[in-house]
Amino acid sequence: MLLDRFNRRINYLRISVTDRCNHRCVYCMPEVPFVYKSHSEILPYEQIEQLIKVAAKMGITKVRLTGGEPLVRKNVEELVAKLAAIDGIDEVYMTTNGSLLADMAGKLKRSGLARVNISIDSLDRDRYQKITRGGDLHQALAGVNAAIKAKLTPIKINMVILNDTTEEDVERMKTFCEQRGLRLQKIMQFSLYDRADLSRRFGTERPPKCSQCNRLRLTADGFLKPCLFSDNEVKVDFDDIGGSILEAVAKKPENGSSCRNRLMNEIGG
Repeated sequence: MLLDRFNRRINYLRISVTDRCNHRCVYCMPEVPFVYKSHSEILPYEQIEQLIKVAAKMGITKVRLTGGEPLVRKNVEELVAKLAAIDGIDEVYMTTNGSLLADMAGKLKRSGLARVNISIDSLDRDRYQKITRGGDLHQALAGVNAAIKAKLTPIKINMVILNDTTEEDVERMKTFCEQRGLRLQKIMQFSLYDRADLSRRFGTERPPKCSQCNRLRLTADGFLKPCLFSDNEVKVDFDDIGGSILEAVAKKPENGSSCRNRLMNEIGG
């Protein structure tokens, strides 16, 4: 069992498989041009599998694939299959914007993916396009339908509560989820720089309170981040993966405050 200095059990690892995304959401990506990591800087699937095999023996039981957008990475279902087969990993999950899920849901399910969270911040097509800077709501909704058909359940809809989100927006999303047997998860809009809550008008479920945090994050370029709201990170030594994991857990702060060395799409949320 992995315990940090504050006696929190660490059993959850979020893996950013890419910093690339086919959306440019206003709360995740900068408006100015962004330089993505080169292919040579991104961890190959074999190294991710190697790391998770060690992590599972140390107490990691839950793995979530994120991005960027994980479905833009080629053959990601092969990684799902590799991770789902590891002893000690109970389930493999994914967070996606859903835009590529219509063609992938069945394949992901067959590869061993347990369930998905789908990010949809508005059911108004124009507002959705504005938030995502060009995304197509129709594609995301097709992804939802495909996930339902593939039984990637329970399906959660991640809705970031922006500073201009209205009660009507939230109620419409609640009804949408209730009619389809989906779970709505409202996410606080925040700044990585100062953890400012920009959505105080609504009760939100994520991110969790620091006292309840049970996770580490693996960036696409091979760093373990012990806290979303911290600059602390550990470059994974693939000759001593266990040592790297222990170092990251030891660096997990009691309370996160500020992350200035990464953008959200590099960390995976």
